[in-house]
Amino acid sequence: MTGFESGVKRSDWADFDCRVEESTSRFLDLVDSHNVKATFFVLGWIAERFPSLVRRIYNSGHEIGSHTYWHRLIYQQTPEEFRADLRRSKNVLEQVIGGAVSSFRAPSFSITPANTWAFEILVEEGFEVDSSLFPTSFHDRYGFSDSPLGMHQISTPSGLIKEFPMTVCRRGLWNVPVSGGGYFRLFPLAATINLLKRVNAEGRPFVFYLHPWELDPQQPRVKLGSRLTRFRHYVNLHSTESKLDLLLANFRFGRISDVVGEQEITTTIQHDSQLATPCVAGR
Repeated sequence: MTGFESGVKRSDWADFDCRVEESTSRFLDLVDSHNVKATFFVLGWIAERFPSLVRRIYNSGHEIGSHTYWHRLIYQQTPEEFRADLRRSKNVLEQVIGGAVSSFRAPSFSITPANTWAFEILVEEGFEVDSSLFPTSFHDRYGFSDSPLGMHQISTPSGLIKEFPMTVCRRGLWNVPVSGGGYFRLFPLAATINLLKRVNAEGRPFVFYLHPWELDPQQPRVKLGSRLTRFRHYVNLHSTESKLDLLLANFRFGRISDVVGEQEITTTIQHDSQLATPCVAGR
């Protein structure tokens, strides 16, 4: 979505054919067939327009988290703009499901070393778990290479928030992304399974994500963005569903809040405006 935003105004979103109900239903049917409960990070904009879909997700036992209202990159906003968007999203989601929303993921993992002020706002707005940091330098739009690879707590002047960073596997000098999305569609399935098993062997749970549109190979092709952007978006959409079906059979999955709650988190990090520094050493 972020890769195409320069060519599509948010005010025009409603003018496009929205395929989110069909693709999300396909995703729900697949995870339900494996008896898997997941966390769905939902845009407030989507929840306002498709409340029955969001209630179906929630009533099926899945967790609803916030993905902001407008899917704007956080580092392109002021703290005041981010707070207003975050609050609007949380309010909409909680009204739709009739329950609390306490988990968050930034659009395009857009919490970076330059905008760690976002964590204090998340704490102040009632969020307990974040899953936005991506410990890699492979991508042009995101990356927090100094982040610990495992779960940790982030200390802010307003309190603590638990962080479940996107999963990478350390190979030589590189943190290889293996969290899902375009990486999952690009890598052979055997490579993904092998890397995720290595992560588990290190004693770390992993985060795995997909967007509903990644299960929609018939979606319209738009001629927007760069060649790289279009490649990232459309590569191997035809095989995503079958690969996900096999992946779900190879590992045990759960809702992010549940997995975080099962872990003893022994590392706390305190960020300044630019740099991550250890605050409490893990035992």
